[in-house]
Amino acid sequence: MTKNVIVTGGTRGIGKAISVGLKSAGYQVSANYAGNEEAAAKFENETGIPIFKWDVADFEACESAIQEIEGKQGPTDVLVNNAGVTRDIPFHKMSIDHWRTVMSVDLDSAFNMTRPIINGMRDRSYGRIVNISSINGQKGQFGQANYSAAKAGLIGFSRALAQETARKGITVNAIAPGYIGTDMVNALDDKIIDGIVAQIPVGRLGTPEEIADCVAFLASEQAGFITGSVLTVNGGQYIAA
Repeated sequence: MTKNVIVTGGTRGIGKAISVGLKSAGYQVSANYAGNEEAAAKFENETGIPIFKWDVADFEACESAIQEIEGKQGPTDVLVNNAGVTRDIPFHKMSIDHWRTVMSVDLDSAFNMTRPIINGMRDRSYGRIVNISSINGQKGQFGQANYSAAKAGLIGFSRALAQETARKGITVNAIAPGYIGTDMVNALDDKIIDGIVAQIPVGRLGTPEEIADCVAFLASEQAGFITGSVLTVNGGQYIAA
């Protein structure tokens, strides 16, 4: 039977690659987006993956969207919490809005999306939850106290929830990508990109498809004995203990 997937932030960048990769692997995918109507429409036309617009920082909006999606495609078997934003600024200049925006979209959203689907997964004794963290949630980064805190929080969330759900056939894991060649990164000045690549032992940026392949594995039956783990995918830039 085809398994159903929801990918937040699933129409651009890493999220787009995840959505496309999971569809190619045989999943029924629904992709969330927040506001870029043009990019979302282009994604849907190109991939045939249905798109749904809602704010993942809003718990009630998440509940409503999940009900709509499950009414169309059935219960959620796999959830990929990928949506995220940045508001980079040194902490001594950071406003409460800089902090709250990042925390609500990057961390609160994991609760907002997981809470409405977790009881269904428990009832069916099956589920895969994959949370997209970051290398900067592991090592920190100048100007990203908010983002690093949120992404570190996803790791703690994954490890705790994994312990609660393991006996119910639900795995919960995190992926911590390093610097990936998305449109946003590739738009940076060449000197900035060269500086980033110089810090990566393999000598290149990662690709969105490499992250998507990791998600596909953790979502698969073959990964049933892996839970509470953090898959570090950064070309050796930061090697976590």
